[in-house]
Amino acid sequence: MTEILKNDYKAFLAEVKERIRQAQYEALKAVNRELIQLYWDIGKMIVERQKQYGWGKSIVETLAQDLQREFPGMKGFSKDNLWRMRKFYLNYSGDEKLAPLVQEISWAHNIIEI
Repeated sequence: MTEILKNDYKAFLAEVKERIRQAQYEALKAVNRELIQLYWDIGKMIVERQKQYGWGKSIVETLAQDLQREFPGMKGFSKDNLWRMRKFYLNYSGDEKLAPLVQEISWAHNIIEI
């Protein structure tokens, strides 16, 4: 391979690698958005059912146990995390401008704030 072809190939390879990295980053952002939306929805559902049926704290523990049984090996549905989801929803649901923004931040950053 001539030196010119080697340089062209190196530039091409760098371009392809950068595109792969961009796609990986976009995929991670999309997954994060979906997880945050899921956690928001679960928090909202817990709050609404507690109000609707007068359920107390035990519903969160029962829900955590049932979810862990249904989705073995899947993390994120411990009772502590379900409480965080509930708190996340309660903290931001009343602010129409802030609520969409916090859903763009990773879960780790959100739980630091709540």
